[in-house]
Amino acid sequence: MPKRSTLAGLATALLTSTSVLAADMAPAPAPVPVEPCKATLLGPTFGGVIKANPNPTCFSAGPLGDIYVGGAISGYAYTQTNPFPQNFLVPPGDAPDRAARVDFTNVHGIIQKPEGAFQFYVQAGAYSIPQLGFPIFGTLNQTDLLFGPVPVAFGKIQINDNWSIQGGRMFTLIGTELLFTYQNLNINRGLLFVQENFINQGVQLNWADGPWAVSVAGTDGFFSNQISWFTGAVTYKLDDFNTIGINGGLNLDRTNALDRSLRYQYATPNLQQNSGILSVNYTYSNGPWIIQPYFQFTNVERDPRVGILTGASTYGGALLAAYSFNENFALAGRVEYIEQTGVRGSGTTNLLGFGAGSNAFSVTVTPTFTFDRYFLRLEYAHVELGGITRGNIAEGTLGTGFGRTGNRTTQDRYMIETGITF
Repeated sequence: MPKRSTLAGLATALLTSTSVLAADMAPAPAPVPVEPCKATLLGPTFGGVIKANPNPTCFSAGPLGDIYVGGAISGYAYTQTNPFPQNFLVPPGDAPDRAARVDFTNVHGIIQKPEGAFQFYVQAGAYSIPQLGFPIFGTLNQTDLLFGPVPVAFGKIQINDNWSIQGGRMFTLIGTELLFTYQNLNINRGLLFVQENFINQGVQLNWADGPWAVSVAGTDGFFSNQISWFTGAVTYKLDDFNTIGINGGLNLDRTNALDRSLRYQYATPNLQQNSGILSVNYTYSNGPWIIQPYFQFTNVERDPRVGILTGASTYGGALLAAYSFNENFALAGRVEYIEQTGVRGSGTTNLLGFGAGSNAFSVTVTPTFTFDRYFLRLEYAHVELGGITRGNIAEGTLGTGFGRTGNRTTQDRYMIETGITF
C-alpha cells in the first residue's frame, strides 16, 4: 500500500491542478469602461476669467463615439472718439468706421469629437473681432470678409499618447491673445494682435510629453489659400503655475495679395502675409491671478514683385493681467507698446497702419462679472499714437492717425459685452 504521505501529496497536486485549470477556464474580468462624456475637449481654449462649460452637452453617436456640442452667443455696444477717416478700408455695404455701434460679437455653435484615433472639430456662425487701432465693421461684414461662416474645421488623427496630426482650418500657433472675444481677458484684441495671423489652413503636427508641447505646421499664413508659411510653437511648463513659450512663423515664398479680391485684402493683408513673426511669452496662473507678459517682433523684406518697395519691422511688448476677487467678479487689464521702423512721412511700407516711423501705446481695463455660464463685462481702452504723418485738408491729403482727417493721435473706446457660453 502506498504510504499515507504519498497519497496526501497526490491529492494536493490534483487539487492544485484542478484549481489552476478552473482559473484558466474562468472568464476574464470585464475591462473597466471609459466614463462617457468626460473627455478633454479640443477647444475652444479659454485664456481669461470666462471659463469653459464644466458640463458640456454630449451624446453618443454609436460607432463614432461621444459627440460634444457647444457654442457662444454674445452681443456688444460701444462708443469711441475720433473714428477713422472716411476712406479707411470701408467694406461694401457698410458705413465708415462709426462713433458707436450695437451688434453681435459671437453667434456660433461648436461640434467636436475629441476621443479616439480620429477626432474632429467644427466651429460655425457669425462673429466680430474688435481690435484696437483698427475700425470695427458690422458682424456680418466681418464674417464674410474674414473667414466665412465656418472659420474653424479640422480633422485630427491621434497617433499615440504623444503624437498627433491635424489638417484643415485651424487656430494659429502664433501669439498670446486668442481669436474670439469670450476666449480672452479683454473684449478688444490688442495692437500686437493685429500683426498676427488668426486662422490657418494647412497641416499641423503635434508632440507632447510631460512638461513639453511642440507643434509645427505648414499653412497659408493669413488665409491666403497658398500653402507657403511655416509656423511653430514650443511651450514648457515649469510647474503647475508657470509656463514659458516661443512661437512664430514666416512665409517661405511670396504672395501678391494685392491682385486678390477685396475680401482677401481683409483676411490677407499683403504686407503681413509676406512677413515673418517671432513671439516669446510667459504665463503665471495661480489662484486668483493670471499674468501674461509677451514680446513680439515682425519683419517684411523688400520685394517689388509683390508691391513691397521697402522693408520694415515692428517691435512690441504687452502685459496682460487679471485678478478674480471672487467667483463672480474679476478685473482684467492690458498695457502694450509697439513701434515700426522707417522714416516718418516717407510714405513707405506701413506695417503698423499709422505710417513709417510711427508707434502706438494702449491701456485697457475690463471689469468682468460671471454668473455660471453668463457673463457681463465693461471695457475702457485708450490708444495713443506717436510719429504719425499729418494730412492737409486744403491739399486733399489725410493723415495716418485717428479722426476723419487722420490727424488725431488718441482714441478712447468704451464697450460693454454680455452673453453666454455653452
